[in-house]
Amino acid sequence: MAKKNKTTARTRSQSKTVKSNQKKKRSKNFNPILRFSPTAWAKLLYFRDKSDNEVAGFAVTDTDDLLYVREFVTITQQVTSVTVSFHDEAVADYFDRQVDAGKRPEQFARVWLHTHPSDSPTPSATDNETFARVFGSCQWAVMFILAEDDNTFAKLRFNVGPGADMLIPVRVDYGCQFGPTDHDSWDAEYEQNVIEIPWASTSADALNLAGSEHDEFWDDLVVSNDMIDQLEALDPATRRSVMDELAQRPDLWDDESEVFI
Repeated sequence: MAKKNKTTARTRSQSKTVKSNQKKKRSKNFNPILRFSPTAWAKLLYFRDKSDNEVAGFAVTDTDDLLYVREFVTITQQVTSVTVSFHDEAVADYFDRQVDAGKRPEQFARVWLHTHPSDSPTPSATDNETFARVFGSCQWAVMFILAEDDNTFAKLRFNVGPGADMLIPVRVDYGCQFGPTDHDSWDAEYEQNVIEIPWASTSADALNLAGSEHDEFWDDLVVSNDMIDQLEALDPATRRSVMDELAQRPDLWDDESEVFI
């Protein structure tokens, strides 16, 4: 009986070791990479360079590789140098078109792509909040940012279980088949979907779409023309830094406070 118990214990120990080794092997082999087709990458660069504003869209990915971006698709949006605001109806229409084309949500609504008109791809406070709010109910999602100097940022987030974030590398895959560039079509899409507005005229509703939850703060906001002129004169990177600071510090906007730039 004792010999049988020893054999059973040894078998259980060996089973645990095998499972542990399999888990380590899976972990070691999990090296996700966000890959772009050359055509999708070229279109993203083209849209970025059309103005000094941000531009955003969704990645349409491969059926068998959800981190391989085949297309960069924009929808109707209002943009400034520091914000992007999607129109609700445009998002719904985009989803309907993709479903009608036979695509699954994980192919067209999990990878959020946008640009920064500066040399920093680091996500702003609004970027992070929007990513958490909009994609927090998905099992997984990716936030990708392309800066003016071609530096990139890509974060893969898992929302199942305890949740986890990881930065992942970005590659342009020239080894796969890809289509030609189409500047005429891209120009038409940009003109139709990307609406430039002065950042100072961004409404409370538009800011809500971009991620702000402080409606009462924006409703009561009064900004002097001098401050607007100073902010508009800043380069995009500095303006983004200032706006992030103001978003995190509502006390700076008290009636008795002064803000120096």
